[in-house]
Amino acid sequence: MDRRSAGLSGPEVRDGGKAAARRTGLLTTFLLGGLTAVPPLSMDMYLPALPEVTRVLAAPAATVQLTLTACLAGMALGQLVVGPMSDRWGRRRPLLVGLLVYIVATAICAAAPGVELLVAFRLLQGLAGAAGIVIARAVVRDLYDGVDMARFFSTLMLISGVAPIVAPVVGGQVLRFTDWRGIFVVLTAIGIALTALVWRRLPETLAPERRQSGGVGSALRTMRGLLGDRVFAGYTLAGGFAFAALFAYISASPFVIQEIYGASPQTFSLLFGVNSVGLILVGQINGRILVGRVRLDRVLGAGLAVITLAAAALLLLTAGVFGDARDLGLVPVAAGLFVLMSAMGITLPNANTLALTRTPHAAGSASALLGTSSFLVGAVASPLVGIAGEHTAVPMAVVQLSCALLAAACFVGLCRPWRNSRTAVSARAEGAER
Repeated sequence: MDRRSAGLSGPEVRDGGKAAARRTGLLTTFLLGGLTAVPPLSMDMYLPALPEVTRVLAAPAATVQLTLTACLAGMALGQLVVGPMSDRWGRRRPLLVGLLVYIVATAICAAAPGVELLVAFRLLQGLAGAAGIVIARAVVRDLYDGVDMARFFSTLMLISGVAPIVAPVVGGQVLRFTDWRGIFVVLTAIGIALTALVWRRLPETLAPERRQSGGVGSALRTMRGLLGDRVFAGYTLAGGFAFAALFAYISASPFVIQEIYGASPQTFSLLFGVNSVGLILVGQINGRILVGRVRLDRVLGAGLAVITLAAAALLLLTAGVFGDARDLGLVPVAAGLFVLMSAMGITLPNANTLALTRTPHAAGSASALLGTSSFLVGAVASPLVGIAGEHTAVPMAVVQLSCALLAAACFVGLCRPWRNSRTAVSARAEGAER
């Protein structure tokens, strides 16, 4: 991809070149999708191996789940560092450094002799992998606004959404030929490929004149100002709690599906892939049909409502309200999880878009806060789903429902979408009068 095909007139995006920059080359679009796929690649490919890691390393299930929590917490904290760095020094340099550290940390995970070292380097892997998440989102904010940004996020969901489908399937197949360490070898190779593509194909999208000056104090003041925006904070928390409901599923489903319902790693991978297809399809409906026709606040509200209803249904099923959970079988629980996962396709991209629309002056810092809130809440949710052991799915459903209710409360209480609707109606009325 040359600079003309990327919509760029030089190594930087000039002030007058933003419209041209929107004509992002196909390879760059796929590359941004690949960078946002770092979390599902790092976690979902590893999911089918969790029971094996528990046995091989002779560690409790709750301790092994900390390898997920550590990676998630690292991705949360890393974004707080990388986001402001990308606002000051541009997008490329922090991204390349993060990818290089990710490669080293992942390779060490493959050789970890015990669960303690594995947890430690999963934390470092998450810290480094955060660069791909936060900078990909900031690059989109550099190039797009409003409805166009919502549509592009839906496109990224299509690309990055392939990762949750492929990752567990690949992980399950890798386990047929080698042990869980081979999964980290594959992740190392993926990190090397992404680093090479970023080095050769991803141009700088933040011009020097648009970068922020100042040090740590300036970055903290910027973040404090963003959090002081009640509506931005509302969208951030709503998206964060919704993501936590998703991660409760990611963390608990290997044990629920394989240990409680007796499914094989391959069956688990298939079900996980089907749920990811639902998320992708709904995300495309969001980007191609809903965005531009229905207010994003309304779509986000509908997504949160569906997630809440699905989580409530899962709690009733797993708690035995309709009979013994094992006697009911896997199908009802799998259906509830499918609905919950699919609703994320209209919830997460619109929460991100509505939050970033308010912060064109500090896209990196805003992206960091969005990602950090999601990953930190998810990291807290992860160990909670296993608190009652490996033989009940009730904690998973309780965590999902609690997170869904908190997300809805933040959306209604802080964002106050009915006020935005009134403002839009008043603006249309004034335009008609003119």
